[in-house]
Amino acid sequence: MRRIGLFGGSFDPVHNAHLALARSALSELALDEVRWIPAGQPWQKTRRLADSADRAAMVALAIEGEPHFVLDPIELQRAGPSYTLDTVRELQASMPGAQWFLLLGQDQHAGLPTWHGAEELVQLVTLAVAGRPGAPHVESQPVLPGATVCPVALPPMDVSSTELRALCAAGQPIAHLVPGKVGSYIEEHRLYR
Repeated sequence: MRRIGLFGGSFDPVHNAHLALARSALSELALDEVRWIPAGQPWQKTRRLADSADRAAMVALAIEGEPHFVLDPIELQRAGPSYTLDTVRELQASMPGAQWFLLLGQDQHAGLPTWHGAEELVQLVTLAVAGRPGAPHVESQPVLPGATVCPVALPPMDVSSTELRALCAAGQPIAHLVPGKVGSYIEEHRLYR
């Protein structure tokens, strides 16, 4: 049975903490692959995102050379709001028999009850939740009934996409926070200015 991690997000932009989480999950959960799924139209985001082609290109550059990482444009190709439940259903139909792990940060895990179809979603996947230093243990957080949760250790990294966009807008360096090719892409395409 293939063990597949699903790592969705706006990746606006993708950064080193995203890679650290994916690598930790790959190793700790003995996954066969991690599918990176840039969100097409995230229904919970009110701000305007960078173009989907730019976000996909940055993910492709970030995971280049990682044999167990796959860029999956499934949500970019689907019209309408991007719901994780729809994505999981579609992937399960195309790859029956696989075991699915949904990679989440603790903040996403805490907001899971607000997600579209969350009760069904947690029946279809194992939640792989990255803990943050100083935050309560994942097991002690309330989860939806029937959810299976596997904590994933994440090394302390103080970086967020929000912070990166602010640094870019202010003309500050971000090379230490993103993979080199992602930093070059942001600079070349003058993203987040």
